Amino acid sequence: MTAGMQELLAILDLERLEHNLYRGRSPNTDWQRVFGGQTIAQALVAAQRTVADDRHVHSLHGYFMRPGDTRVPIVYEVDRIRDGRSFTTRRVVAIQHGQAIFSLEASFQADETGLDHQAPMPLDVPAADTLPTHEEMIAQFGDRVPEFIRSYWMRDRPIEMRPVIMEHYTSRNKLEPRQNIWIRTTGSMPESRATRAAVLAYLSDMTLLDTSTFAHGRGVFDPDIQAASLDHAMWFHRPHPMNGWLLYTQDSPSTHGSRGFTRGALHAEDGTLVASVAQEGLIRLRTQPF
Repeated sequence: MTAGMQELLAILDLERLEHNLYRGRSPNTDWQRVFGGQTIAQALVAAQRTVADDRHVHSLHGYFMRPGDTRVPIVYEVDRIRDGRSFTTRRVVAIQHGQAIFSLEASFQADETGLDHQAPMPLDVPAADTLPTHEEMIAQFGDRVPEFIRSYWMRDRPIEMRPVIMEHYTSRNKLEPRQNIWIRTTGSMPESRATRAAVLAYLSDMTLLDTSTFAHGRGVFDPDIQAASLDHAMWFHRPHPMNGWLLYTQDSPSTHGSRGFTRGALHAEDGTLVASVAQEGLIRLRTQPF
């Protein structure tokens, strides 16, 4: 297991402060703000700590209110809204400097049998092992991508990504607003379904907002773009060991009013539809680029 994966599992192991109150930290990075996927995952973990072991998350909906400060811990306050016969509902507020930075509502369900169907995984996508690794991407494209992207590719990470297309990194051509990315953890996953769901929530925030800029020949790290996640929704369809690659298919049906909307689906290599995602983010043109 890589150091990055060990660190991810460590930051998901929240400290219990009091009844319904937990504290999480951020990894020691040079990021200017807390990664949204981290906040989603830690809030989910806080909710999970108050739910019976036989109830598993099937959906979550979160709103980002303020950028998180990587230098100080985040306190997560859980509201036990309902414990029903089949479903459990929790609300979580993430707090820093005395203010809410993120809120989450999550629903949990006991496993049941019933009707079952799923959309198939796309078949016209190259296999992950045929695509360049991060090291190969640096060698091929390192001098043509923004410094932030290059430094991300170079650091030790809990998540490895292999995008099918690279053009949005290396040009400002207007592209179809969709992409396919193979994604996996850089270490074996724990047996815990709760931890697997939290890691899935963490990685679900990666690259989504980028897709909404493709049709405009833009990128979220352009100096004249102000980009930030506004909300995030996720549905956990089927449990899966997540011990291999996941295909993250993404498309953006709309960008309007300085907001970009993107949908995503996560399929395992065996074709299992594991989860679906939707996100809206701020895509604002700066009047004073910097």
